[in-house]
Amino acid sequence: MITITSLSQPGLEMFSALTEAQLRNRLEPDKGIFIAESPKVIRVALDAGYEPLALLCERRHIEGDAADIIQRVGDIPIYTGERELLAHLTGYTLTRGVLCAFRRPRVPTVREVCREARRVVVIDGVVDTTNIGAIFRSAAALSMDAILVTTNSCDPLNRRAVRVSMGSVFLVPWAWIEEEGEAGLHEQLHTLGFKTAAMALTEKSVPLNDKTLKSEPRLAVIMGTEGDGLPHSTIANADYVVRIPMAHGVDSLNVAAASAVAFWELNKP
Repeated sequence: MITITSLSQPGLEMFSALTEAQLRNRLEPDKGIFIAESPKVIRVALDAGYEPLALLCERRHIEGDAADIIQRVGDIPIYTGERELLAHLTGYTLTRGVLCAFRRPRVPTVREVCREARRVVVIDGVVDTTNIGAIFRSAAALSMDAILVTTNSCDPLNRRAVRVSMGSVFLVPWAWIEEEGEAGLHEQLHTLGFKTAAMALTEKSVPLNDKTLKSEPRLAVIMGTEGDGLPHSTIANADYVVRIPMAHGVDSLNVAAASAVAFWELNKP
């Protein structure tokens, strides 16, 4: 247990000084770190087998919300201080007063996460951390088997994405997927036995409850940003273009809301 006496105290850099890009450490992935915030999210990460490196905890939570976590994390540094000091250190008031730094795991390959999957979601170019977290939470709750994230999307282990997902990023297998040319995304998925369904509004869009769509044995649902949507090439090369039926002249939903609707419908008997 280490009491914080200075904002520049050695060992605190991972909680205060490092950017998300530095924490991710693409050049040396085995040295990468991510931050989980709040006792509930930290417990989910521990239950999923992630390795804790250090804990930052408000003093009042040592024998409160964080007591069971402290018992579980083993011999790692546990930094503690008053609420105001920790807010100055991190730049924001901690949610439930606890942060935990974890070692980033090896991210599996696309083939590994899709091996036994029947329904997968492809997150294509979504950069909003809140949307990423919400999509992961819906995917976990609504029985999607795996998530593929294009490399131009936000990192699922971004602190805010982890918190919004309520730890669901630790529950659903996911992998990065490269977009290699206009048809590259679809070619990779076809090789693995998936038909692709691009969520978009076009003249050839089929409704989400289309029986042919739902009968596909292996389906990859591709979600784009709510601003520009999916690239035209992604839509053009998809096996299906799919829309959610709307009322009152509404043309679209936020990508996080749309994903929840799609996951629910496509996993119904």
